[in-house]
Amino acid sequence: MTLADTEARPKKPPFALRTAGALMEELDALMGDRPARSAEVRAAVLAHMRAALLEARAGAEAELLASGKGMRCARALSGAQDEIIRAIHRFATTRVYPVDNPSGAEAVALSAVGGYGRGTLAPGSDIDLLFILPYKQTPWGEQVTEYILYMLWDLGQKVGHAVRSVDECIRMARADMTVRTATLEARFLTGDKALFEQLVERFETEIMPGTGPQFIAAKMAERDERHRQMGNSRYVVEPNIKDGKGGLRDLNTLFWIGKYFFAVRTSQGLVEKGVLSPAEYRLFSRAEDFLWAVRCHLHFVTGRAEEKLTFDMQPELARRMGYAERLGMLGVERFMKRYFLVAKDVGDLTRIISASLEFHHAKDMDLVGRVLAPFRPGRSHIAGEADFVLETGRLNIAAPDIFEKDPVNLIRMFMVAGREELLFHPDAIKRIRDSLRLIDNTLRNDPRANAHFLAILTSPASVERMLRQMNESGVLGRFVPDFGKIVALMQFNMYHHYTVDEHLIRSVGVMADIANGGLCDELPLTHELLPQLNDTRLLYVALFLHDIAKGRPEDHSIAGARIARRLCPRFGLTPAETDTVAWLIEYHLLMSEIAQSRDIQDPETARAFADVVQSPQRLALLMILTACDIRAVGPGTWTGWKGSLLRALYYATEPLLSGGHSQVSHVDRVEEAKAALAASLARWPEEDVAAYVARHYDHYWLRAEPELQVEHARMIRTADLAAQPFAGSIRVRAFEGITEVSFYTPDHPRLLSLIAGACTMQDASIIGAQIFSSRDGRAIDTFRLRRSFTSDEDEKVRATRIIDTVRQLLQGQRQVLIDLGKVSRHNRRLRPFEVPAQVSVSNAISEKFTVIEVSGLDRIGLLYALTREISDLSLTIGSAHIGTYGEKAVDVFYVTDLTGQKIDAGARQKKIHDALMGVFERPEDKRPGNG
Repeated sequence: MTLADTEARPKKPPFALRTAGALMEELDALMGDRPARSAEVRAAVLAHMRAALLEARAGAEAELLASGKGMRCARALSGAQDEIIRAIHRFATTRVYPVDNPSGAEAVALSAVGGYGRGTLAPGSDIDLLFILPYKQTPWGEQVTEYILYMLWDLGQKVGHAVRSVDECIRMARADMTVRTATLEARFLTGDKALFEQLVERFETEIMPGTGPQFIAAKMAERDERHRQMGNSRYVVEPNIKDGKGGLRDLNTLFWIGKYFFAVRTSQGLVEKGVLSPAEYRLFSRAEDFLWAVRCHLHFVTGRAEEKLTFDMQPELARRMGYAERLGMLGVERFMKRYFLVAKDVGDLTRIISASLEFHHAKDMDLVGRVLAPFRPGRSHIAGEADFVLETGRLNIAAPDIFEKDPVNLIRMFMVAGREELLFHPDAIKRIRDSLRLIDNTLRNDPRANAHFLAILTSPASVERMLRQMNESGVLGRFVPDFGKIVALMQFNMYHHYTVDEHLIRSVGVMADIANGGLCDELPLTHELLPQLNDTRLLYVALFLHDIAKGRPEDHSIAGARIARRLCPRFGLTPAETDTVAWLIEYHLLMSEIAQSRDIQDPETARAFADVVQSPQRLALLMILTACDIRAVGPGTWTGWKGSLLRALYYATEPLLSGGHSQVSHVDRVEEAKAALAASLARWPEEDVAAYVARHYDHYWLRAEPELQVEHARMIRTADLAAQPFAGSIRVRAFEGITEVSFYTPDHPRLLSLIAGACTMQDASIIGAQIFSSRDGRAIDTFRLRRSFTSDEDEKVRATRIIDTVRQLLQGQRQVLIDLGKVSRHNRRLRPFEVPAQVSVSNAISEKFTVIEVSGLDRIGLLYALTREISDLSLTIGSAHIGTYGEKAVDVFYVTDLTGQKIDAGARQKKIHDALMGVFERPEDKRPGNG
């Protein structure tokens, strides 16, 4: 048996497949008496092969839809490709370029390499071919090679190819690891088989011996880099089926290593070598079949080699694979949960095989993630631990029956691993997985087990690593069944980047990072608050449980608080501690919602929030929990701007709870603000300062931040001295990750809409706005834009373009295009989602303003449409708070009527409600907005 005689050899497809022989007979009939090299014959051959290829693909897709077997589909497509290539080769060598007495140099062997070499193809896969020559290329060989390649290219196939002699193949395989991997997977297709066997024999004798560690290290390095580029998590909600962590490439890597290092011919051979158990091999086969089914469906649906499971594809794949809505879970969420469980299985197999390599074949190499401790031979005891030992530097069980004798050891072992900073011996991992049945209600309620778990959960040095290992091994979901329900659970939305279990573990990890002294610059207030807390353990428990009720039909915050009240006493918390944790979970979204959607400068905002929080200790706990939660949502979700909003809300609320708040009158606060601005403008003539201060209404002094007041004053003075009716200013706030753009212009009923339109025309995303009017009829509006560029200068250039666009719109030199954003990529990505539109109109949130809160499906043009509608309703906007959570937009407007009064009449409130709901009901009204 040769290297190429693997199980990847295509098996008989489940539908009738025309063989190369049958295809040749059909081609001969098409050719008739015409010359084989004629254009007419070539066109006929091409048309016939195209029909054969389409027929084979249609049969493979029908079989996939009927059986759901991914490997069967991939092998059928590969088998069809084999026969087509064999027929084209035979036609080229015997009809188009026949040779009566071929010399030794006039020979060529065709082999499949890459994924095609494994005998599997997806509909959009590349066809990787190696043309093997005996010595060097001859004119005949060049003609045959060219004919085959051009025929395949004209069939619309993506062909990767190399033409090499046997000597060149060996020389390049020695120097290039990619070529070595391709040669490892080479599979004979047609031509001179002796040439192919010569290549295989030389590869096995000249390249493979003694180079196993080098090959494995290269493959592991490739894998690590691929994972890094893909986000280094198998739980991202738009995973790459081929190259992502837990995807097909990881399975390929395992098989490459097995084939190269263990000298196995099939993945079944890994069982015979003792690397995988029969159950683990079945896991390998099931994972491979599922991933191939997903990949083939994805290619069939998109009509191209698409490898990313994007949101718009996920519902269609769920439907094709038979996942329907059940038990409150959408079909797409059930499908993606299955995907993530399979990705987890692939991770388990990777660890098992990597650990086996390290311990039995590559003791001097660091093969598993580059983080292993040095390999130390021998066995030694751990002080105070009779049930565990150190074996070759890794934590192992002292005897085979320690879990059966005392199941508490299943939890204690993770506690010891974290405390001693140890990694697990591969035998221990297998024994833990085989002992999961021992985790029952008796163990769950054992005080010792729960004390060990609480110690794991509240140990900053190791908690994230231990929780992840407990989760990957299956222990965590068994010990905390409520957690088990959210393992691999994906929420079908664009806001959350990870599955729920991964998000919870990451949020605990953020807390641990803070406790270990990290994130000082990003989260300064949390570091100030942490030493003031009576017990930081409550934060770890609350973060671990805060989303544990996701996926249930009821509000997950309320249901999560109920679960916490049940679990916290089990973990050993007192009634008072349990009450605090449950409160934190019930209100874990509140601080973020208020900070991002309310006017923090409005005194009523802090008062209402303080009424819910009730104590400085709870405020500090909620502040830290909120920061950890947001940072763990995904890359880029936490921004300095969100941090500044949370800090502002904290500083506005804390005096109300601590008793340090002095009852400063409204008049006193206005006078203090005016005096502070005057001090900042000390170089201005006193009469100019007095005249400028007199231009503003009182609410300006209460709601505009001191720094912004200074910026406005300088902008307005410059414009007035130049007798310019319009001016703009820019302030880049690097720490907050925003750019502020302010405008000074005669007031205009649609000014806010025009600015929103201008921002979208310049690809800027608005996250907040403050709108003021002066006593002389001028508008002073400040828009806060999400930062897009690394360079401050680039931010200023874009902001300058926005200012120029607003000026042109106001002067009638430009218009906002009515279809701007209609064909945007952002809007296309939103199509799979449904977000019910909601509009609320309230006079209870603010003393001065009526607050309109609007939420629904985001789209380019939404903010423009909403603000235009508000203008048409004869309302004045005092401030706007623009929030986007994935596909969901939440926009809040503080408004008054044109006389500065609240909207009290019920009929008018209903008119506002209906008009803004109408914006969501008119999908054709897609004009620039939140974009």
